[in-house]
Amino acid sequence: MRIQSLALAPAFLFAVATAFPADVVVDYNHNADFSQIHTYSWIGVRAGDSLWQDRIMRDVDAELSAKGWQKAEAGGDVSVSAFGRTGERDNLETFYTGFPGWRWRGWGGMTTQVVPERVGTLVVDVFQSGTKELLWRGRASEVLSSKPEKNDKKVEEAVNKMFKKFPPHPKG
Repeated sequence: MRIQSLALAPAFLFAVATAFPADVVVDYNHNADFSQIHTYSWIGVRAGDSLWQDRIMRDVDAELSAKGWQKAEAGGDVSVSAFGRTGERDNLETFYTGFPGWRWRGWGGMTTQVVPERVGTLVVDVFQSGTKELLWRGRASEVLSSKPEKNDKKVEEAVNKMFKKFPPHPKG
């Protein structure tokens, strides 16, 4: 029995580590022709502080550059903006006593507590420069760590996932 539980430990750890990836949602104007867009300019980035603003801009610039778009200081085909914020949400954690659950006289019992989690949300918008029409929006949310270097990696991974299928192909 002990050997079986040791054999399952790596699978369990992998499942836990991958169970909470960034929640990413992307939407876009299905009539827009992204093949005609080659340059972009920043409208701005709003986040907690200038360090996070620079990180977000760096990660988005890297993704757009990898897609063949060139950054222009002003007058790009499209304009890009990003907004990042943090908030808290409550998470209910339940702990069972008397594992594996049933005792001689019934259920072992349980304790539930509310644990607040810090959650970061990043929204990136791409607007047509002339008309200011929203062409594309990506939104990512993820539970944050207390360590800035881990959060830096989480932002990079979320932006990467956000732009994975970018630019979208027109429907039609």
